[in-house]
Amino acid sequence: MGDTTIFSRPSTKPSLKKAAPWARPFLWLDAHLEQVIILVAYSGMAGIIFVEVIRRFFFGLQAPWSTSIPVLLFLWLTWFGASLNVKKRTHLSLNEIRMKLPRGGQFACLILDAVLWIGFGMMVIYFTTTQVELAYNNYAIVPGTDNVMQWWFYLATPLAWILIIYRVLQNLYADWLTYRRGESFNLQPSIMD
Repeated sequence: MGDTTIFSRPSTKPSLKKAAPWARPFLWLDAHLEQVIILVAYSGMAGIIFVEVIRRFFFGLQAPWSTSIPVLLFLWLTWFGASLNVKKRTHLSLNEIRMKLPRGGQFACLILDAVLWIGFGMMVIYFTTTQVELAYNNYAIVPGTDNVMQWWFYLATPLAWILIIYRVLQNLYADWLTYRRGESFNLQPSIMD
């Protein structure tokens, strides 16, 4: 069957330099969207917490929203982090069992994974969109603010799950191509890629 590590086959991702000029921003966004959102959310959380701890201990001041906004930014960090893990295939899975299966069984498990991800994702999108609509229709503001709307933060969950489903479909397409070529599946991905 061959080696199943990521180092055994060349990357099939399109190169930015070889892409048409109009496609380069889309390819860059496809490759880095989750990392950018995670970086912005994490930096915002850390910055707010750091500044407010200094203000509280040294000056006896604290912005009333400083305990609300970081928690809501965590939604963006968490769900887009989940999307990144789906993209890199570093989410929790039962790969030890899959690796013992024949190639057809491995492919069937990968299809089952995709179906389950998509089914669960559709439910999450449906119910969290309802939550976003509820916050929007009730003009729910973030505690401690006058005009920062809660739905801006709650929108992270359905948007991230749309991206998760997109990543699942990308992975399924890559698996289908791998299966058609007769190559072995990458069942031991690395988080460091």
